[in-house]
Amino acid sequence: METDYNPMEMPNNMGFEEDSDYRDFEGTDVKDMRLEAEAVVNDVLFAVSNMFVSKTLPCAEDVAYINVETRERNKYCLELTEAGLRVVAYAFDQTDDSLQTPYHETVYSLLDSLSPAYREFFGNALLRRLEALKKDSQS
Repeated sequence: METDYNPMEMPNNMGFEEDSDYRDFEGTDVKDMRLEAEAVVNDVLFAVSNMFVSKTLPCAEDVAYINVETRERNKYCLELTEAGLRVVAYAFDQTDDSLQTPYHETVYSLLDSLSPAYREFFGNALLRRLEALKKDSQS
């Protein structure tokens, strides 16, 4: 994101201390992509063996990396960008530039294509939830 801001034009007496929360303001875009990745992990963690945001690969304004291990014990490193999610390696915390995998709009679509066990587990969880809602509405 570009801004029309010149740091030389900012006043010296902005009213906050050097050690305040504002000192990291420039990095907020990076934190937003990491937050998006954390939300993805929290959404489907119940349906895979392991999933976490990579602490080894760098987050940037436009990218974050997620490690996932399916219920079949296959490991993947996923790239999360505005274009969606895609597999960038078949191991944790790695990228393979020669790997040309398609982007998926959602984590559900990506995992559905990678893991039959995910598909079954997610489907069964959804069915249980729908049955519970039906039971609640009948009582």
